[in-house]
Amino acid sequence: MPAKKPRRRGRLTVIALVMLLVAALGYGAYWSVSTVRASFPQVSGEIAIDGLSAPVTVSRDGNGIPQLYADSADDLFRAQGYVHAQDRFWEMDVRRHMTAGRLSEMFGDEQVETDAFLRTLGWHDVAQREYDELLSEETKAYLQAYADGVNAYLAENSGEEISVEYAALGFVNDYEPEDWEPVDSVAWLKAMAWDLRGNMQEEIDRSLLATRLSPEEIEELYPEYPYDRNNPIVQETGAEGLDGAGDGAGVDGTLPGGGLAGGGLAGEGVTDDGVTGVGLPAEAEAALGGASAQLASVADSLDTVPALLGTNGSGIGSNSWVVHGDYTTTGLPLLANDPHLAPSLPGVWYQMGLHCSEVSAECPFAVSGFTFAGMPGVVIGHNQDIAWGLTNLGADVTDLRLEKLNDGNYLRDGEQIPYETRSETINVAGGEPREITVRSTGNGPIISDRGEEYADVGDSAPVDSAAPDRGEGYAVSLSWTALEPSRTMDAVFSLNTASGWEEFRAAAEDFAVPSQNLVYADAEGNIGYQAPGLIPIRGEGDGRYPSPGWDSAYDWAEEYIPQDELPWEFNPERGYIVTANQAVVGDDYGYRLTDDWSYGTRSQRIEDLIRGTIEDGGKISTGDMQDIQLDNSNEMAKLLVPHLLRVDISDPYVREAQALLEGWDYTQDADSPAAAYYNAVWRNVLQLAFGNKLPKELRVEGQCLSVPPADESQPLENLDGGDRMITECGERSPETAQPDGGDRWFEVVRGILEDPENPWWTVPETDTEQAVEHRDDLLARAMRDARWELTAELGKDIDTWSWGRLHRLMLNNQTLGTEGPGPVQWMLNRGPWNIAGGTDAVDASGWNAAGGYDITWVPSMRMVVSLDNFDDSLWINLTGASGHAYHGNYTDQTDLWARGEYLPWAFSREAVEERTENTLTLTPANAS
Repeated sequence: MPAKKPRRRGRLTVIALVMLLVAALGYGAYWSVSTVRASFPQVSGEIAIDGLSAPVTVSRDGNGIPQLYADSADDLFRAQGYVHAQDRFWEMDVRRHMTAGRLSEMFGDEQVETDAFLRTLGWHDVAQREYDELLSEETKAYLQAYADGVNAYLAENSGEEISVEYAALGFVNDYEPEDWEPVDSVAWLKAMAWDLRGNMQEEIDRSLLATRLSPEEIEELYPEYPYDRNNPIVQETGAEGLDGAGDGAGVDGTLPGGGLAGGGLAGEGVTDDGVTGVGLPAEAEAALGGASAQLASVADSLDTVPALLGTNGSGIGSNSWVVHGDYTTTGLPLLANDPHLAPSLPGVWYQMGLHCSEVSAECPFAVSGFTFAGMPGVVIGHNQDIAWGLTNLGADVTDLRLEKLNDGNYLRDGEQIPYETRSETINVAGGEPREITVRSTGNGPIISDRGEEYADVGDSAPVDSAAPDRGEGYAVSLSWTALEPSRTMDAVFSLNTASGWEEFRAAAEDFAVPSQNLVYADAEGNIGYQAPGLIPIRGEGDGRYPSPGWDSAYDWAEEYIPQDELPWEFNPERGYIVTANQAVVGDDYGYRLTDDWSYGTRSQRIEDLIRGTIEDGGKISTGDMQDIQLDNSNEMAKLLVPHLLRVDISDPYVREAQALLEGWDYTQDADSPAAAYYNAVWRNVLQLAFGNKLPKELRVEGQCLSVPPADESQPLENLDGGDRMITECGERSPETAQPDGGDRWFEVVRGILEDPENPWWTVPETDTEQAVEHRDDLLARAMRDARWELTAELGKDIDTWSWGRLHRLMLNNQTLGTEGPGPVQWMLNRGPWNIAGGTDAVDASGWNAAGGYDITWVPSMRMVVSLDNFDDSLWINLTGASGHAYHGNYTDQTDLWARGEYLPWAFSREAVEERTENTLTLTPANAS
């Protein structure tokens, strides 16, 4: 077998180098100006396109946000496809190649592994089945009209006329975009479902932790949800509810369901493979130990996909809430939403209004909000009757299954059953096609066949001596609800046209994947919440660990949790509903949704701020909703800082930094020295207490922390911010089980904070450091290390420190902007911005404690909807409408976003016309 190739660092190096060379040539200035501008869209005048039955008006405001007006739904979505392609086709094309596992056709052999993994999942195949078998004829017509609009744009534009990236691509291969197909739009929903897939990573991490830690230690790292402190979303079972004009009041969020008790972490035995009891049969526990290499490699493969989709894991989430009109200054509901996703350029959202000139049964759309370029309709927003927002419910909709393979078969209830195979050909730009074989069992595709480390996966995994002949050994398959065809695309259009609570709930019934918290408000004064989605009912096990695929007792039931038994609320007495990825229901709910909730830090802070105003007799205003979205209080600091201040620090330089925390109000403004120091201390606390106590499979090389010089004769005052300090670089935990700083780690530290001699506070002796055996000694070392770290990063003068200088946002082009040469990144990327907020603050500008303070996820947009007058609503996007570098709308909203400002959100025709700066008319190509 040939040696495995090392992972290449740059994915798009050739194209990036071409761009760099072109920019350096004598005609580079001409090329850069003429080529960049060639792709800017026409935004005024007239353009004739095929297929329209009547003219469509495209009104753009100064930020390039389009509002479309058409006489028919077909014309409306044809125009949406055309306008999306004008601004964002490169993004759309990359996305569809990703979802189809065809990135190698654009970017060469560096994308083969990613393509192979995505072909194994088969997103595009599932999307095709949805389109062929399940979607309504009306939805298919809308999708086809959208595709026709995209193709009308492609018919008139090519190469540099589409985007500067195509101009660069043309120097290294002869790639030309294909026509857009309706299924390309449906497949993007699979990508979003993957991004919001639930606890797959936690399954892997707990399995790897079980090879080294006891059940009690793992439980300490994954505490139970604190129901006594942080409320779930659904709180008022059986309440009569507030008065509302809609039909139906009260709440039914905890209907009995007959769910089965999960296995949990039980047992204290240790298998021959070193895995402690995890509530599985002994044979399956042995398999976990034997398959640790496979599971670690699966985690590595998972990391190759979110590079184009966004961050997934602990800490990332979203906020939404709605307040009843009894408690607002307008007398009607206010609704807010800010989904948290990885920053990218362009941002994932595209603002747009879709308006039928006259709303009727034939043309029912009067909707505005945030869309996905590449998909028709509005994903989050409002129509003329209702508003809705989304946050990730976090339901456990994936299970990893360990498989016993033997000579073309897999073991199932004592029988050998042939597994299915299919061949896939991956075409490679500039190279030979690659053939892969995808294997599947009845549990799902075998994902452990993919990745650099999988060539010998079958032969390397040991099997318990009691197991049958291992043959090819263990493999890992994936059960996931998104691998079944569903009608989520139908749900998007139904949400866009829903006129009340019952129609909203009916639309939610089709919202299969990703499973989302849906908050609701209507112009009649009602508020509500619905949990939708395909959520499995498990047999044995609880989904917290990979389960034995050879035992059907661990299978999912044939039916999912019934829609009418999923949690919901309508006009609760408390007058508001908050969703921020916390537990949906109490622990008495009849079904298991997941055990891996966010721990409620953000949700409870939002609820406390709303309740505080209401209980003081005040009313919530639109400005209050904005203030809540921008709240950057660090809730963990309120617990930890008093302990930090009680530690006796003798070193005057460390004591000077410690004093920053005295009187700090726990806010994390960009200009705050105290926030900078506290977050550095928090990072060092996590690394010292947990970072090096995790299994080797959960660590990566090369992440460093600044520590005091080995030569103590070099005093601090001789160092300035530009001096290089000695660093300690070793194995650190990656973004998976490592201490990322999210609110799970808040809960972990909270659980041991009053136990100063807990073993987690210990740090072993090294050649340069004494052992630590007490909480206060570890806190003292963390404060010392943070002082030195920030001296290296920000300078010795603590008065010049600021959180924003550490906590920076970079917006990177999603392809060439991450690993290309510096000048190319300069051409396409923007930033940095110094940003307030922090991990699991309401203003959740997240960062990873193992990797540094740079921002890894953000509120990807913010909106506040006024149901009293939609024209009083507000919105802001992370970037801008345009995907074209150097266009005026490329990042024109980012400065506003960073300052916590919003744009007016015009909805009525009068308000839109008042803000319009450019008007384009799309006319039928065959018009006389």
